[in-house]
Amino acid sequence: MARVLIIDDDDVARMMLLRALTRGGHEATGARDGVEGVALFRESPADLVITDIFMPNQEGLATIMELRRSAPSLKIIAISGGGARASLDVLSVAEALGAQKTLRKPFTPSEVMDAVRSVLGE
Repeated sequence: MARVLIIDDDDVARMMLLRALTRGGHEATGARDGVEGVALFRESPADLVITDIFMPNQEGLATIMELRRSAPSLKIIAISGGGARASLDVLSVAEALGAQKTLRKPFTPSEVMDAVRSVLGE
């Protein structure tokens, strides 16, 4: 299956994603923010990145732009619960920056797996 990198500062959400992807047969690893996520990606590239938008240190939109510059064909799913800037439709911005799919929190493990299968063409 695929190597998936999950970037989310919310420990509970990150662990749920790691568990769902591992159960789905994927190799999954996690990072707490965009800085850590980009470093992990450079060390060990993934087939798919799932990134939150609102995070400390480096938020998701900057992370998507940085990953897209170094890996133009990388598959990306952006996730967000809205955060403090909920009036801005950040998931639409994430799609404009290159995310193939977006999910609004809260979501279920099956919704995540459906998005992963769709993006990976499974």
